[in-house]
Amino acid sequence: MAFDAGLAQRVRNVLGGRPGITERRMFGGLAFLVDGKMFVGIQDAVLMARVGAERHHDALAMPHVREMDFTGRPMKGYVYIDPPAVAADKDLSAWVGWCVDHAMLLPPKKAKAR
Repeated sequence: MAFDAGLAQRVRNVLGGRPGITERRMFGGLAFLVDGKMFVGIQDAVLMARVGAERHHDALAMPHVREMDFTGRPMKGYVYIDPPAVAADKDLSAWVGWCVDHAMLLPPKKAKAR
């Protein structure tokens, strides 16, 4: 799978020079991470968003948002956001802000054993 380079650039613009942000090719697309924790990703022109289990149902109630079922099973705390929901920069900014703020509250990732 590919990812929408224009959407990726728009996400970068929203993030500005925010510290701790990295990008990684994942899930056949592009993932954005803060301090090693994924908060949004892009598959084709769809935004994958880590909204958190506690706000999962709130996110699903919004237009053009659906369950993220990348593995064939819905992933609690993650949603797919279809292009119409992030067409406006203010809407993309709100989603990215929600997700990065959530990821920053998560405990630090544990180092993988070698």
